[in-house]
Amino acid sequence: MKTKYKHLLFVLFLLLMLIISIILAFSVGSVKMNISEIINGFTSKNQSVEGRILYYARLPRILAAIIAGAGLAVSGVLIQTVLSNPLASPGIIGVNSGAGLAVTFCMALFPEYVLAIPVAAFIGAFITVITVCSIAKNAGASKLTIILSGIAVSSLLNAGISTFATFYPEIMSGLRDFQNGGLSGVTFEILKPTGLMVFVGIIIVLFLSEELDILGLGEKNALSLGLNVSFYRFLFLIIAAVLAGAAVSFAGLIGFIGLIVPHMTKFLLKGCSKRIWIFSSVMTGSTFLLICDTVARTAFSPYEIPVGIIIAYIGVPFFIWLVFRERRRRHD
Repeated sequence: MKTKYKHLLFVLFLLLMLIISIILAFSVGSVKMNISEIINGFTSKNQSVEGRILYYARLPRILAAIIAGAGLAVSGVLIQTVLSNPLASPGIIGVNSGAGLAVTFCMALFPEYVLAIPVAAFIGAFITVITVCSIAKNAGASKLTIILSGIAVSSLLNAGISTFATFYPEIMSGLRDFQNGGLSGVTFEILKPTGLMVFVGIIIVLFLSEELDILGLGEKNALSLGLNVSFYRFLFLIIAAVLAGAAVSFAGLIGFIGLIVPHMTKFLLKGCSKRIWIFSSVMTGSTFLLICDTVARTAFSPYEIPVGIIIAYIGVPFFIWLVFRERRRRHD
């Protein structure tokens, strides 16, 4: 009971950090605003410069960071649990690249169908995760095999993206931003369907958190407890693909959130249930991406760098450290 109370307090702390990050993101930029100016800006909306900046520039970007951060983080939780692999994440096993290729396909051939992009991203992400799992299973599903399979498939998919860019040079400008990962230019139009996909996906995962807990015990233990392992593994992979695909469809190829955030929250909440892990990952992922994006658009003013670059600087050293940690565990 005491442990659950500590976990609840920590979740509330994460919620507070998210609120502070949102206020900070609204406040800083080319036009700095205090709390009263933010409130007045929203109440006046189109009647003031501050209102237009807040509503049409900063609000969509903040919502995009929250949605993408939450979606990628929970997708990472699902993939690591289902594959029983702490090194797995949507970016590392190629799920993001699969969604990216599908989005590039839409940008090149069907540029007028903007709302089809999230659906295409999901299809690309899902086909990729199934492909990687199938390759790894047939080759001997060790942790290293899954990672290597993901890297190989990801390289092939990135080659496909470059091929589209060669034959359709008119998409190069948007594609460059997409490959780097960024939230500039996000609109409410694209956030509505993707936000709904992420919200529904996370709600379903929360309702099925007990099944995810059992699945996390390992295939043999889950089968002995009467869980339909094949069904739930397939279902959770579909949801992971939906979450990652929705995020990639508007945020681009942002990597490592699905790797960093689940490990960070699991370390801070040792022994927590999957439900608490998911809740905390939602808020940590949103806060993490929101802070990184705020830094990306303000730290080097008047220049803005893609948020994916900042996250890569953090994520690559983290992944290397994780590899060495897993190696030490195997030898202990």
